[in-house]
Amino acid sequence: MSVTTADTAHAPAPSLRGFLGLAVGSAGVVYGDIGTSPLYAFKESIAHLRRAGGQVASADVIGVISLMFWTLMVICTVKYVLILTRFDNRGEGGTLSLMALVQRAGGRGAQLIVLIGMLGAGLFFGDAVLTPAISVLSAVEGLEVIHGLGGRIDPFVVPIALAVLVGLFVVQKRGTGGIGRWFGPVCLVWFATLALLGLTAIVRAPQILQALNPIHGLAIFQRHPVLSPAVLGSVFLTVTGAEALYADMGHFGRKPIQATWLALVFPCLTLNYLGQGALVLKDAHAAENPFFFMAPDWFQLPLVVLATAATVIASQAVISGAFSMTQQAVQLGLLPRMSLRPTSEEHAGQIYAPQINWILMLGVAALVLGFGSSSALASAYGISVVGAMITSSILAVVAIHRLKKRPIWQALLAFSPFLLIETAFLLANLLKVMHGGYVPLLIAAALILVMWTWMRGTAHLLRAEQTDLTLADILPMLTSRPPMRARGTAVFLTADPGKVPASLMHNLKHNQVLHEQVVLLTVRSLRRPRVPDAERVEVCDLAPGFKSMVLSYGYMESPNIAKGVALARAKGLKLDIMRTSFFLSRRTIISRRTVGLAHLQDMLFVFLMRNAVRAADFFQIPPSRVVELGTQVTF
Repeated sequence: MSVTTADTAHAPAPSLRGFLGLAVGSAGVVYGDIGTSPLYAFKESIAHLRRAGGQVASADVIGVISLMFWTLMVICTVKYVLILTRFDNRGEGGTLSLMALVQRAGGRGAQLIVLIGMLGAGLFFGDAVLTPAISVLSAVEGLEVIHGLGGRIDPFVVPIALAVLVGLFVVQKRGTGGIGRWFGPVCLVWFATLALLGLTAIVRAPQILQALNPIHGLAIFQRHPVLSPAVLGSVFLTVTGAEALYADMGHFGRKPIQATWLALVFPCLTLNYLGQGALVLKDAHAAENPFFFMAPDWFQLPLVVLATAATVIASQAVISGAFSMTQQAVQLGLLPRMSLRPTSEEHAGQIYAPQINWILMLGVAALVLGFGSSSALASAYGISVVGAMITSSILAVVAIHRLKKRPIWQALLAFSPFLLIETAFLLANLLKVMHGGYVPLLIAAALILVMWTWMRGTAHLLRAEQTDLTLADILPMLTSRPPMRARGTAVFLTADPGKVPASLMHNLKHNQVLHEQVVLLTVRSLRRPRVPDAERVEVCDLAPGFKSMVLSYGYMESPNIAKGVALARAKGLKLDIMRTSFFLSRRTIISRRTVGLAHLQDMLFVFLMRNAVRAADFFQIPPSRVVELGTQVTF
């Protein structure tokens, strides 16, 4: 079922040492989120079935653990690790990559595909706000079970968690390269600790191994028809972070991610969940916080420190994913131009997005202060994750249909088990909407509105300011009344290489001058992650003194016109960037109620345009070589 392109299919396999390095690295970045779910997933799931006095039936403990185990097996192992990781766009994964892959295949319903991709991206950002808050809070709450601290430490849990999270966002501008090398080793220690704690508890209550039989999990629905939807909604917390399996594939590769899951993460998570269940079978009161109660008294404080480190790593992975998703959305034309700063010379994927960083920090801080505990946040968690999972399943169905040339019914049949299970989880999580689940839905709705407004607005703007004149239309005028010629080269940016840009016409109208060499430059974003330098530049002659240059970039790259010009010289374009003027349009948008989009979207688009990064900065053009010509556009 693989749809890997030729670029990745024939890539040289890494050495054993390199493979192990990628596998260890993925343990921190890819599995940080799902690896910290034992802190809260079982605690929240079993809480719905606890009776008066904190008692819980043994059959219910075994049933909940069975549901958690088979959820990990079906959703993570089968869908993501074994199937979805094969749907890569030249090595890159994630909702927007899958959307771009499907778009490249062509076919009907292009706008619907984009809307599904935007929905997945919006839900991912909702998850990016919730994950740091619930993960760090649940780790710091481990202080409450330490003998001598219980009760006295409670008022300080939220301030400590808030200090850790604010510190995490503050250091983002330094990049993840320095601390990133510790991610893998720390998470290896974390997963080893999960397994050891679980094994110790299983030995004391081996009857918990009955949970490996799925019948015990299904029996929950028969015994508790009213409570089972709430239990299922909390069981889903087990697979929060599963999208990272797919989204981070481009950083580590499919095989290292698969090997790490099958050999390390899945076994350790399974042992820990079984161990938590075994502990509650022996001591029902341990259900208050089974993860930390598994540890002996002397190890509880070090475990809190280790858990906090693991949750910081999990949060870092989600934050980095949000930066990467932002870059993809900007390059695909779904978001306005933003400042995207590379933080590593060796790794192109490591970037820092200041605006997104501070927005996330404010959102996370508001959630921590507003909800105050991981149990309260668990009510908001899950909806965004399962929504993103459903969007990836729908896009995978379309990919099977269009890329593998299979009938749509066969594609639906192949993914129907996952869609049915994910729909069941979605319905169960909808119970959380009135208890905080509206938070990720509002975040997703706001982001979708922004993306849809920006996409439609830029298309409308291009139509409004694009001239219908071609170079052939103006050449007779230039021949009959030749303007003065200035020395050097003038570069005019244009969205359509076949049309004369408005900035060139304004320059002729107001300055009545043309340079010796005029280059019409088009910067094109392709539906592929990266473009090799050999394919980046296209240069062709249009007329005497006029040339066309097209620079192509993938959605995982940041455009750099200065470097593109250097590549163009190898194609025969004689151009010295320090003797070249780049003419850009500086737009002033006038919004009217009777023109264009709805008035609310008009005002939102104007706001986004005014706050977008200047084209000269985004395209990395030397500031001293930029000439901006003001234009008014009625929108």
